[in-house]
Amino acid sequence: MNPIRFSKTLLLGLLAVPLAGVAEVSAYAGEQHRAIKALSESEIAGLRAGHGLGLARAAELNRYPGPRHVLDLSAELSLTPTQFSQLNTVFDRMHADALALGRDLIAREADLDRLFADRRATPGAVDVLTREIGRLQGELRATHLTAHVATAGILQPAQIARYDELRGYANPTAPHDHAQSHH
Repeated sequence: MNPIRFSKTLLLGLLAVPLAGVAEVSAYAGEQHRAIKALSESEIAGLRAGHGLGLARAAELNRYPGPRHVLDLSAELSLTPTQFSQLNTVFDRMHADALALGRDLIAREADLDRLFADRRATPGAVDVLTREIGRLQGELRATHLTAHVATAGILQPAQIARYDELRGYANPTAPHDHAQSHH
């Protein structure tokens, strides 16, 4: 075999072999100190405050405005007194439901965390808690999404178009990070 070709083959082979003892740092490093491992402090704060946490993004980005944002933009959207009252009702209902569901979700996540921290996790116990957490997450998301549906039903098409413009959705090239917004 040609010595240069052999050297290249040997070098490529060595590069392909993982280095023994080299550990990959987990993306979760540092999260082991969280009060509830599955939730960040900002997620807990958002759930406690009844915020949307991006759960209604499917509605928001498809021309179904959020009631909190519409109320905040009431002057720019020229809401009528009736619309303002109806939107307050939608928001208050959504917010009350989101607070209760968020509180329950935090509690179940804490239960799941304790189950593992106390070394009591069993397939059955994990199944029960994760199904309950999934149900709560689904209800919380539905709460926010249905509030967007109700909001769109209260607004006129021109108000929705103006809302999209004000929120930066009318320009498809405009950057927007909805995860930073709250409903």
